Amino acid sequence: MRLAHALLPLLLQACWATAQDLPVAERAIAFQDCPVDLFFVLDTSESVALRLKPYGALVDKVKSFTKRFIDNLKDRYYRCDRNLVWNAGALHYSDEVEIIRGLTRMPSGRDALKASVDAVKYFGKGTYTDCAIKKGLEELLIGGSHLKENKYLIVVTDGHPLEGYKEPCGGLEDAVNEAKHLGIKVFSVAITPDHLEPRLSTIATDHTYRRNFTAADWGQNRDAEAVISQTIDTITDMIKNNVEQVCCSFECQPARGPPGPRGDPGYEGERGKPGLPGEKGEAGDPGRPGDLGPVGYQGMKGEKGSRGEKGSRGPKGYKGEKGKRGIDGVDGMKGETGYPGLPGCKGSPGFAGVQGPPGPKGDAGAFGPKGGKGAPGADGEPGRPGSTGPSGDEGEPGDPGPPGEKGEAGDEGNAGPDGTPGERGGPGERGQRGTPGVRGPRGDPGEAGPPGDQGREGPVGVPGDPGDAGPVGPKGYRGDEGPPGLEGTRGAPGPAGPPGDPGLMGERGEDGPPGNGTEGFPGFPGYPGSRGPPGINGTKGYPGLKGDEGEAGDPGEDNNDVSPRGTKGAKGYRGPEGPQGPPGHTGPPGPDECEILDIIMKMCSCCECKCGPIDILFVLDSSESIGLQNFEIAKDFIIKVIDRLSRDELVKFEPGQSHAGVVQYSHNQMQEHVDMRDPNIRNAQELKEAIKKLQWMAGGTFTGEALQYTRNRLLPPTQNNRIALVITDGRSDTQRDTTPLTVLCGPDIQVVSVGIKDVFGFVAGSDQLNDISCQGLATPGRPGISLVKENYAELLEDAFLKNITTQICIDKKCPDYSCPITFSSPADITILLDGSASVGSHNFETTKRFAKRLAERFLTAGRADTAQDVRVAVVQYSGAGQQQPGRTALQFLQNYTVLASTVDNMDFFNAATDVNDALRFVTRFYREASSGAAKKRLLLFSDGNSQGATEETIEKAVQEAQQAGIEVFVVVVGHQVNEPHIRVLVTGKRAEYDVAFGERHLFRVPSYQSLLRGVFYQTVSRKVAQG
Repeated sequence: MRLAHALLPLLLQACWATAQDLPVAERAIAFQDCPVDLFFVLDTSESVALRLKPYGALVDKVKSFTKRFIDNLKDRYYRCDRNLVWNAGALHYSDEVEIIRGLTRMPSGRDALKASVDAVKYFGKGTYTDCAIKKGLEELLIGGSHLKENKYLIVVTDGHPLEGYKEPCGGLEDAVNEAKHLGIKVFSVAITPDHLEPRLSTIATDHTYRRNFTAADWGQNRDAEAVISQTIDTITDMIKNNVEQVCCSFECQPARGPPGPRGDPGYEGERGKPGLPGEKGEAGDPGRPGDLGPVGYQGMKGEKGSRGEKGSRGPKGYKGEKGKRGIDGVDGMKGETGYPGLPGCKGSPGFAGVQGPPGPKGDAGAFGPKGGKGAPGADGEPGRPGSTGPSGDEGEPGDPGPPGEKGEAGDEGNAGPDGTPGERGGPGERGQRGTPGVRGPRGDPGEAGPPGDQGREGPVGVPGDPGDAGPVGPKGYRGDEGPPGLEGTRGAPGPAGPPGDPGLMGERGEDGPPGNGTEGFPGFPGYPGSRGPPGINGTKGYPGLKGDEGEAGDPGEDNNDVSPRGTKGAKGYRGPEGPQGPPGHTGPPGPDECEILDIIMKMCSCCECKCGPIDILFVLDSSESIGLQNFEIAKDFIIKVIDRLSRDELVKFEPGQSHAGVVQYSHNQMQEHVDMRDPNIRNAQELKEAIKKLQWMAGGTFTGEALQYTRNRLLPPTQNNRIALVITDGRSDTQRDTTPLTVLCGPDIQVVSVGIKDVFGFVAGSDQLNDISCQGLATPGRPGISLVKENYAELLEDAFLKNITTQICIDKKCPDYSCPITFSSPADITILLDGSASVGSHNFETTKRFAKRLAERFLTAGRADTAQDVRVAVVQYSGAGQQQPGRTALQFLQNYTVLASTVDNMDFFNAATDVNDALRFVTRFYREASSGAAKKRLLLFSDGNSQGATEETIEKAVQEAQQAGIEVFVVVVGHQVNEPHIRVLVTGKRAEYDVAFGERHLFRVPSYQSLLRGVFYQTVSRKVAQG
C-alpha cells in the first residue's frame, strides 16, 4: 500500500512531462484554455439558389459572408490569464445535408475551411432545416471541445417555406428544443430580401440571437455591406462576452509562474447529460429460463362488512294549486247553418310524448331463501413434488374425540332475487257522486298572466245552471236564395162536371159547286173540351214523347238540407249539320329561312357548336418557390377548366372521346402524373379527385425535364387536337437541367405557357416562357401563347377562365346559321331608336347593340351591282325637337366603324315620347339627303304610346312618310303597348288592317334581351332588305 502511494506522484509527473513535449498545435487542441466551437449551417435550397440571375448568385453571397466571418475569428487574451481560441466548421443543405468541413482549429485551418466553403455547389431543391440543425449539433458534440457552454451554431437561411413543407427529422421546433437542452446557442441570420421572420425567430435561441442579422443583400440597400459587417461584429462580440463569463468565473491572478508539482487526482465529476441515442443494436441471445418460484400460500378470507342502514323515504311533494278559471266570453250570435263540409284527411299520428322521470326506488323486498351449495371448484395445478422423507413407524390408533360445540349463527345472507310479480288487482267499486257545490260570485277580471304550459286534461266539470233567456235579437238579413225545392205532390182530381144536353141534328144541305182553290193551311187547334168521365183502365201504354218544358214553379220554402244529386240525363241526338261558313281572311305568310333556322337552333341539340375531341395536358410547377397556397390554387384552376369545358363547350372526357392529364414536377426525377388512361380513373370525376390528392413537392425546378417526361408519357399518337398548358414561375434551373424548354414544340400540339409571380414577388422570366410556348419557332399548326399573371388568384377569375376555354376550343365546329341578304338596288336605311323614359337606360344600351348588329349586316350585305350603294343612319328620338344626331350632323354612312362610334356616343335622353315629331323629322331628312333611285326604309322602335298623339295624327304623319317613298317597319318590345296606334304606324290606315302586310312590317319580341337572342336580328334585316 505504501508502495502505491509512492508511485502515484511519479506517474503523474511523467504524464505531465509527456504532455509538455507535444507539438504546439496538438497541445492547443488538447489543452487550450478557453475553446469556442462554432458551426455554420448554410441554406442552398431552391428558394435561395434560384432567387437571382445568374442562378446561384445569392449562394455566392452567402459563401462570401461565411468566409468574411471566418477571417474575423481571431484569438483573444483575457485579463484572467485565459486565451480564447476558435474551432470552426460548416455544412450546407437543401433536401439533403453535406458537411463542408468538420471543426477545424483556427487560425491554422482557416485557409482550408475557406477553400472548402468556396467550392460549395448549391443543391437547389427542398428545404429541410430541421435535419441540418440536428446534423450541426451532432458535429459540435462529437468533434468539439470539453466546454459545453462555448458551443454555437450559426444558421443562415431565408426561412422558406413557411407552411406545407416536409420535416422528416422531427420538425424545426424539435431541433431547436434539442439545442436548448444541450446548452448550445443558435444564431439566426437572414438572407434578404423576402425572408420569413417567423421561422427565423423560431430558429434563434431567443430574440437576442436573432436581432436583425443579415448575411446577404442583393443591392437594394445602399448600406448593405455595413449591415453585413455589423452582423459579423455583433455576433463575435456576443460570443466573446459570453466566453469571458464562462472562462473567467474566478478572480484574476498575477502572471503565471513556473508549473508546480502535479496535484492529486480530483474527485469524480458530476454525471454528464445523456448523449444522443445511439443506433439500435442487434437483438441479443435469449436468456436462460429462470428458476421456478415457491408456491404461495392462500390468503385468509377478509371479514364481511356490516350492512348499512336503510335510508328514510323522502317527503311527498305538495300538490300544485289549481289554476283559476278563465273569464267566460260573451256568447256570439248564432250563425247560419253552413253546408256540411267534405270529410277531412286523416291526420298523421302525433309525436310520442316525452318519457316521464323514473319513479322512486321501491323498498327492499324480504330476504330470499338461502342459496344452494355451489358447484365444486376446478382442480388446482399440482404442486411440485416434495423430497421423499424417511418412512416413520406406524402409530397406534387414537381415541375418538368429544363432539364439537354448536357453531355461531352465520351472517345474514345477501338479498335474494326478486320474486315473480303478483297478479294485477281488479277495478275497485265506483264511489258515490258528490253533491254539486254552490257557484260563487264572479270576481273582477285580473291582469292577464304569462301563458303557462299546457296542463293535463282535467275532469269533466259539473254542468252549470241554465242562464236566463237573452233579449230577442234584431231580425236577421234575408238569407241567400236556397236551391229549388222538391216537386210537390200531385193534387187530387176535381169532381167531374155533368155532361151537357146534345143539340138537335139539322137537315143536310145541298151539295155546292166544286171549288177550285188550293188546299188551305191546317186550322188552329180547337180548345180542349171539358173532361169526360173516367174510362175503363186500359193496358199500359208505351212511354210518350217528351213534353214541352213547363213554366217555372213558385220557389219552395227555405230548406237548408242539401238535396241529393239527380241522375245524369241521356245524351241527346246529334243536331243537323249547319251550313258552310264564309271563307276566312288570308293567313299570315309562313316563316322565312331565318325564322326556320331559329326554330332549328332551339329544337335541335345536334346543331350546337362542338369542341373536340381534344387532348388537354396540364404541366404544373410544384417547386419550393411556388408555395403551398399557390399550389392549391393551381389545382383548383385545373379542375375549373375541366368543368367549364364539360359544361360550356360540351367536351366529353371519356374513353374514345376527349382526354385530360396532369403532370406535377420539381427537380430531377421528381415527376408525378395522373391521367384518364390510368385504369383506376374511369371518368372526369375520378380524375378531379386524383388531382385534389396531389401533394406539393417543394423542391427544385427542372422544367425541361418535366416537359420531356410529358411528351414521353402522355402524348401517344392520336387524331385529337392537343393542347398543353404549362403553369410555372418561369425560373427553371437551366444550369443543371440541360433539357431544352422547347421539347414539347411540334406540329401536333399547341403549347400555352402561363407565368405567375412566385412567393417572393418576382416576375416570371419571359425568356423561358417564350421558349416553353415555342415563340419564334417556325412550326406548322396552331401557334403557342405566352401569358403572364400577377398572382395565382387571377387564375380563378371568370374572365380568364372564359378566355382559356375559348382558346382551347377555338377550332370548334359550328353549323352555318347565317341567312344572307342581298340588295338588288341602292338603299338608304334609317334606324329610329326610342330614347324615352319608359325604355330605361339599360334597355336603351341593349337597343344600341341591336342597332349596330343590323347596321353591320346591312353594310356587309351582297349587292346585285357593286355600284349600288347601301347607306345607314341611326337616330335617337324622344320628345318634341329631341333627336340625336341633330339635322346638321345627321347623314347616311357606309363605314361601319364610324357608324358604330356614332351609336356608342349617343346619350340616353330619358324624356317624353313624340313619335309624330320623329316621323316628320325623318321624312324631312329623306327628302333632303336621299336620292330618288334609292329604296327608302325606316325601322322604328315604338310601343305605340306618344304624348298628345291620336290615331288621326299618327295616320297623317305615316302617310306623309309614305308619300315621300319611305317604307315603315316597326319593332315592338314587351306587352304593354297601344295596339290601335301600332296598327296605324304599320299600315298608315285607321279603317282596316291588312294582316299579311302587317306580318311583313311588324316585329314583336317579349323583352329587350330577346333582341340579341338567336337569329332575330337576321330575320329583321332580311325583311327590311327585301321590303
